[in-house]
Amino acid sequence: MRITSRRKAIYFFLTFGVCLAALAVAVGSGWIILNWQQGVKVFLGIIFFSAIVTGLVLNTIFLVRELRRNEQHDSFINAVTHELKTPITSIRLYLQTLEQREVGEAQRREFYQLMLLDTDRLLGTVEQVLKAGEAGHKKTGQRLPVEFNGLVHECVELARTRHHLRPESLEYQEHFTNADPACVMGDPEELRTAVSNLLDNAVKYSPDGVYISVELESPDKERIVLRVRDRGVGIPQQELKRIFRRFYRVTQRSVSQVKGTGLGLFIVRAIARKHGGRVFAQSEGAGKGTTVTLELPRSLA
Repeated sequence: MRITSRRKAIYFFLTFGVCLAALAVAVGSGWIILNWQQGVKVFLGIIFFSAIVTGLVLNTIFLVRELRRNEQHDSFINAVTHELKTPITSIRLYLQTLEQREVGEAQRREFYQLMLLDTDRLLGTVEQVLKAGEAGHKKTGQRLPVEFNGLVHECVELARTRHHLRPESLEYQEHFTNADPACVMGDPEELRTAVSNLLDNAVKYSPDGVYISVELESPDKERIVLRVRDRGVGIPQQELKRIFRRFYRVTQRSVSQVKGTGLGLFIVRAIARKHGGRVFAQSEGAGKGTTVTLELPRSLA
């Protein structure tokens, strides 16, 4: 209900601003027509009404942006609250069962395992929020030479284990023009976070079956390119650039049920920029999958 009311407010202010701008243009044009023979007054009138119209347009744009930003913040808070509440409720339920009932050893171990998984989910959510805060700082820690191909391979294997994927569901290929290692200068933990977020995002938005292709190549001596391609829900063309904004989530119905904080790709973009690289997404549209490309400067050290 709150999101609907905010959208109504956005439409109201947008319509109101457009109407005021149109009224100002109409009044200004009429005044200019009536006084076209008085050159100085006409010139001053044009400047005056142009300033009014510009102010109205800028004010409307500002109001709409603030309303959208508040809506995204509310969505983020709701998402984080859900991501925190669900595993806590699950852990509490298992603990109450263990306290109130006699449970066999096998089931007890199963409960422990499930509680550990819920704990990992809690830690993952907290770490993502903390990393999003750190991503806002442009300073990078000590930069070290990192063999990026080895780091990517580790992240792929970890994603297979974490999401219980078969080898054919997550394929990894390397394409290099020479035998030199794919080295980059940077923070290993930040780079590992960026790659893991790309893989987790691809799995998350493949609800009808996970088929992910990860390709790493070095097209020249200056760049290392990582492509993560999935066959998931896809992204509308008009939202390809927006998905890297903080708290932003695609609004199409097919992903409305996918849980998340809207911070994963924002963190990837921040890390890429810190390391002198860039990240961008490509998709032919809804239901046609997505390819996210991460480019980093190569180091020959």
